[in-house]
Amino acid sequence: MRLAIDVMGGDHAPDAILKGCVAGAVHLEDGDRLVLVGPKALIEETLRERKLLDDPRFEIIDAPEVIGMHESPTASVRAKKDSSIVTMARLGSPKATDEERCDGVISAGNTGACVAAAQMNMKRLRGVHRPGIAVTIPSFHGPVVLCDGGANPEPRGSHLWQYGVMSDVYARNALGIDNPRVALMNVGAEEGKGSGIVKQAHELLKVTPGLNYTGFVEGRDFFAGAADVIVTDGFTGNTILKMAEGLAKSLFQAIAAEIFEHDPKLAMQFEPIVKSIYKKNDYHEMGGAPLMGVNGSMFICHGSSESRTIAAAIRNARQAVNAHVNDAIIARLAEVESVDPASRQGEPA
Repeated sequence: MRLAIDVMGGDHAPDAILKGCVAGAVHLEDGDRLVLVGPKALIEETLRERKLLDDPRFEIIDAPEVIGMHESPTASVRAKKDSSIVTMARLGSPKATDEERCDGVISAGNTGACVAAAQMNMKRLRGVHRPGIAVTIPSFHGPVVLCDGGANPEPRGSHLWQYGVMSDVYARNALGIDNPRVALMNVGAEEGKGSGIVKQAHELLKVTPGLNYTGFVEGRDFFAGAADVIVTDGFTGNTILKMAEGLAKSLFQAIAAEIFEHDPKLAMQFEPIVKSIYKKNDYHEMGGAPLMGVNGSMFICHGSSESRTIAAAIRNARQAVNAHVNDAIIARLAEVESVDPASRQGEPA
């Protein structure tokens, strides 16, 4: 298996990304390769310092340009053909040569640029209207797949429906969740509430055969074990994701400070427990999130990714590729295409 890594993506690139690649190499099997995409001289210097320049697990693809985190996604992807993001997406495209093609690609760079580069180079899977980011979020009751995490801020109802179908496939095949409960994020759990888009998605999800759709959930239900897959638009999903990350960090800081203030000796005793709980709820440990619906395997990581985030993303990307998630999505969408008239016509909704 070959996995391409955007070395220049993220707030802490390239150092944290390269360190993550070295750490993530432990997840590789014999014959696997990590293809490091970025300025060749910089990558070679880093590998040489770690005495890994001749390590057969690492390959280098030169990509001298960089798309910044605040650049316009579509414009920068079109203008910077030799950027690490665009080059990485080309390597993950079915049109790549046999020598170059990578089974999966990973980036912590500009999310919009990653999505744009994937759609321009990988294209969409057959039957998919819009790609969506399926983020796995830890909770006390088990992992929750949130889709969309930021790829499509203004979806149509049929897009949300497909997110539910695709995320159900991902939860089953990649995460091993049997018969996942799929729910739709709304302002209330009662029938009749929500926008026209949410109502349309609700009606489509209700009549989808083989889908364990449980209806609406509210924000307070997210961590209560109400569902295994929660569907929402990219704007709301990204807001929920970042709020959850900030809340978890703030909460654990408050707990640690309170225990230490009450009894410093007691704080020493509780420290391993608090650290263990925090690790289980730390988004860095979850790695990247797959961009569902593109004809390839792209994992998008948080912009603030650390080396351990990248290492976890390598592990998760291998798992998703081995689970043949895209093949399962194509088959599943073909099974349920009669639910949505736009799918039957073969037109994006």
